[in-house]
Amino acid sequence: MSTSADTPAAPATAPEAASGAERLWSVEEHLEDILAKIRPLEPIELQLLDAQDCVLVEDVTVPAALPPFDNSSMDGYAVRTVDVEGASEEFPAVLTVIGDVAAGSGDLPVVGPGEAARIMTGAPLPPGAEAVVPVEWTDGGTGGGPASAMAAHSAAPDGGSGEVRVHRPVTARAHVRARGSDVAAGDLALAAGTVLGPPQIGLLAAIGRASVKVRPRPRVVVMSTGSELVQPGEALAPGRIHDSNSFALTACARDAGAIAYRVGAVDDDAATLRSTLEDQLIRADAVVTSGGVSVGAYDVVKETLSELAGDEGSVSFRKLAMQPGKPQGFGRIGRDRVPLFALPGNPVSCYVSFELFVRPAIRALMGLAPFDRETVRAVCAEEVASSPEGRRQFLRARYADGTATVVGGSGSHLVKSLADADALIVVPEDTTSVAAGTEVDVILLG
Repeated sequence: MSTSADTPAAPATAPEAASGAERLWSVEEHLEDILAKIRPLEPIELQLLDAQDCVLVEDVTVPAALPPFDNSSMDGYAVRTVDVEGASEEFPAVLTVIGDVAAGSGDLPVVGPGEAARIMTGAPLPPGAEAVVPVEWTDGGTGGGPASAMAAHSAAPDGGSGEVRVHRPVTARAHVRARGSDVAAGDLALAAGTVLGPPQIGLLAAIGRASVKVRPRPRVVVMSTGSELVQPGEALAPGRIHDSNSFALTACARDAGAIAYRVGAVDDDAATLRSTLEDQLIRADAVVTSGGVSVGAYDVVKETLSELAGDEGSVSFRKLAMQPGKPQGFGRIGRDRVPLFALPGNPVSCYVSFELFVRPAIRALMGLAPFDRETVRAVCAEEVASSPEGRRQFLRARYADGTATVVGGSGSHLVKSLADADALIVVPEDTTSVAAGTEVDVILLG
């Protein structure tokens, strides 16, 4: 299925690439370029449980009233109200029990004058009955009082079982769930654009839908690049570090609503990276890589992605006016022009870049509004002494009660401070310092 814009983009030429490298792109420019090349995934019909967390693309109307019949909301006795009028502990109404009505019953007894039918919660209200007397308001039909009431429901399954004494009156329709009291036939059950969570899945099942038409959750392939990376759980040799980016990015993609596939770290080898990407494209609606987008002597990501873009797509590598996350890459690769996000290798840069660019793209693939992270105004609890001029800075922070407190330093390798943060303080490009007590924009993370 195609996920990109309808008009094919020409492959990047050397002058275009050079031009992109010569200037700093703003955060908005880079994001606008990404979203302009993203199209929602094609709708498909899915079984209910497979459609969880997907976006509905059709209005769903109710084919029949829910509940489909008047039914009891209590275990008790179906009665005519006139027959229990004035009933009390001292002067109970004595009614003849003519049968039992269980949930799922189809052959219902007719309740006549002076009669009652035992009824279970959810069972249809039998003809002639106007209300339900809770079993606690009776002697349970055994003469033994309310304590023995529940035992009465297992007695005489094939018909009447004597009498029941009712100690309180009821009004018409008491303890009865009316037909259509939830939704009526023809009502709108769910509107197109609804994200299907557990309650929505339950409603669809209740009205009899076995499948629905939705936009599927995007399949996002995540991989880290770098010969220094070691799988967590393995011993570290000198000069090696554990691969954390692929785990964090996979979790990020899942949190954004995608089906994420994590690929093990790929060495700094062009042939290996190319073959890995080619193998993964068959199951990808988007690809996210980390590392290899700066100007290092051993960075092979640029070379490999440019080759994979071929005549069908393009991949651009840019410098953005932001910190962290200055080096960025985005384009489309392979025959299906799968969107690819090449993020920086430092963990904080990687995470911030995902939040700003990849998360909105995943939501766009699902047919949702790109932006779901709330930005609020908050008081900066402490001074930000230096912020790079001309670059928008995103500082990890803790947010509470209108105040944002910086967590850790500005280093893009500080994973612990990232784990402690639940917000990002935004320092504008034209601001080089922020005094304590100043109001700032704060992006709430979750």
